[in-house]
Amino acid sequence: MSTPQPPMPQQAAAAPAWQAAPGTSYTSPIPVTRTHLGHALNSEWTKIKSVRSTMWTLGTFLLLVVGIGFLVAVQTTNEDFTDIPFTVPAFIGLLLGQICLLTLGVLVVSSEYGTGMIRTTFTASPQRHRVLAAKLIIFFAVAFAVSALSIGLIGLFTASLHSGDAHAPWGATVFMGALYVSLLGVLSLAVGSMMRHSAGAITTMLGVVLLPSILPAFLMMSDTLRTIGEKMQEYAAISSLAKVFRLNEEQGNGVAQLGLLAAVTAVAVAAAFVLLERRDV
Repeated sequence: MSTPQPPMPQQAAAAPAWQAAPGTSYTSPIPVTRTHLGHALNSEWTKIKSVRSTMWTLGTFLLLVVGIGFLVAVQTTNEDFTDIPFTVPAFIGLLLGQICLLTLGVLVVSSEYGTGMIRTTFTASPQRHRVLAAKLIIFFAVAFAVSALSIGLIGLFTASLHSGDAHAPWGATVFMGALYVSLLGVLSLAVGSMMRHSAGAITTMLGVVLLPSILPAFLMMSDTLRTIGEKMQEYAAISSLAKVFRLNEEQGNGVAQLGLLAAVTAVAVAAAFVLLERRDV
């Protein structure tokens, strides 16, 4: 008869490497990299191309600008372009299309506040100024590329229909027209960041665009306010776009109007950065 053997004590499982030395700090196996503006740009690009509002607003913008531009272009004759550039048919479509860029500019930032996604964004990237800067850069690049493509396409289409005595250069109108409507969109983004409310920010921007075109009609009824009304009408969005497209060379080429819009946009963007750092999410 054999003698029963006492049970052998089981050896404890080897502790993980990160627990082997008590008191040492935990080291994540995931490589940690220092974030920079490039990561924020990549994040914002992913957001803007993955939401439906971008496709709807930009699709409507292209439909209005290119569709109306082509319809206007086929109604024109060679004599119409002796003094004005081939991109003028885009002016009619941009009067409506700029509303799409205003809406998209607001939604790029205000939709995150509406859904609460902004808390996740700022948790992943506590540098708020970097997030806002990335939104501004990505939106401006998208808006400018789509606008320039639309205006340039209309210019090429119109040029293919007409020839002869037309000699007005139209390359500058592609750049300035795209820059003007893109800056309007950036101004909308800044207003959306300050107000954090989609409906309120869109309504405010519609007032900024439409009121300077309507109010002068009432101001110029008074001799005292006539000068203010004339200046307001001169720098309104509709009049500014007309000057950018050189509908009347005697009234200017739109550089002054473009400069004023750039200055107003810069002030609004600076205010958006300041308020973003001072307020809670």
